Amino acid sequence: MSLKSSSNVAVNTHELIIEISAEDFNKAIVNAYKKEKNQIQIKGFRKGKAPMAVIEKYYGEEVFFDTALNDLLPSEITAALEETKLDIVDRPQVEIVSASKAEGAVLKATCTTKPEVSVSEYKGIKAPKVIDAVTDEVINEQIESARKRQARIVTVEDRAAQMDDEVVIDFEGFKDGVAFEGGKGTDFPLTLGSGQFIPGFEDQVAGHKTGEEFEIEVTFPEDYQMKDLAGQKTVFKINLKEIKTQELPEFDDEFVKDISEFDTVAEYKEDLRKKLEENAQQKADAQFENYIFEEIIRNLEGEIPECMYDQRVDREVSEFEARLAQNQMSLDLYFQYTGMDLDDLKATYRDRAVSEVKLRLALESIVAKENITVEDSEVEEGLAKLAESNNISVDDVKRFISVDDYKMDLLVSKAADMIKENAVVDNSLAEKKDAE
Repeated sequence: MSLKSSSNVAVNTHELIIEISAEDFNKAIVNAYKKEKNQIQIKGFRKGKAPMAVIEKYYGEEVFFDTALNDLLPSEITAALEETKLDIVDRPQVEIVSASKAEGAVLKATCTTKPEVSVSEYKGIKAPKVIDAVTDEVINEQIESARKRQARIVTVEDRAAQMDDEVVIDFEGFKDGVAFEGGKGTDFPLTLGSGQFIPGFEDQVAGHKTGEEFEIEVTFPEDYQMKDLAGQKTVFKINLKEIKTQELPEFDDEFVKDISEFDTVAEYKEDLRKKLEENAQQKADAQFENYIFEEIIRNLEGEIPECMYDQRVDREVSEFEARLAQNQMSLDLYFQYTGMDLDDLKATYRDRAVSEVKLRLALESIVAKENITVEDSEVEEGLAKLAESNNISVDDVKRFISVDDYKMDLLVSKAADMIKENAVVDNSLAEKKDAE
């Protein structure tokens, strides 16, 4: 390989001119012939037995050029990138400038390079850190949720149905006195207030008792999916067959013993308050960090290649597909259920991908500017923890991941910690945001 030239032809774009000698090109052509000859049939020769010269005369001298060049490309491009020290972020686009047995080949490789970015401000960033108060009301809401999780479902005989009750009904819908398709159900369980039926339906079932047969009138929404019913007034005949409700247990020491490791209500409440306060602190820390990183992204300067966003989106889609597979669902089946397609799914990840790419580039820039370093011992310690958590050896970890990439992850993490340590809490920003 001979790198003839390397030039910056546009922002984040380099053009490499690579020359392949006639000797190397002809060797590759011979290898291509050996690979493909068994698939070639020439009249007068058994399949795979035709000499190379005969095949070239029959199909043209260039018959093996594409295969030869494709075999050469990986090593030629790799060598050129090593010589130029270019840090590329996408597969090079290669064009054959010329190719002949006599003179060899000339290739043009257009490379998208990693962008040079900078962050104008990253120390002393002001951000709100508002910790939600854990009031008695919040504690009681959690207790009520715990009671509901332990509730018994009992049948109601002595009162009318109320919102939040579960009723069992037969129903049939009529438009202009004629039953319509899809408007009938038998022994249908419905939780009143769940919003499972169209507006007005569940409200009108409430107030009736078991065994009652009655009619209600409802109007379908204007945007209802069945066009012949959209915006139309209809009548439903209802037979209320059963009413069920939740019977909540008393919140006392016995209840606490049943659902926790504590013996008394006081102990349970104390632990609950402690956990809620920890959660509130974690939530505030996360929001503080997100605000800071959003500022870092806003302060980022530099032109970023679109391919970096596309690659991040593709990675998100691949990870989502893997999660689906764990639940025995394919991406195609998911699209059938949701009505989405691949472009729709990619669009849902786009904004997040843009933010993640920008933040990573910003932090890497700060690593360089601040001369942040990481010791080899820190890298080895981190790899050992990865190995332990995945129950594999450190050598296996090094085979599965790039140690250089892992080292950069540690450096980026240090840069992020440095930014957060230098940030300033300013809760007036939260008040300003709420006012907006």
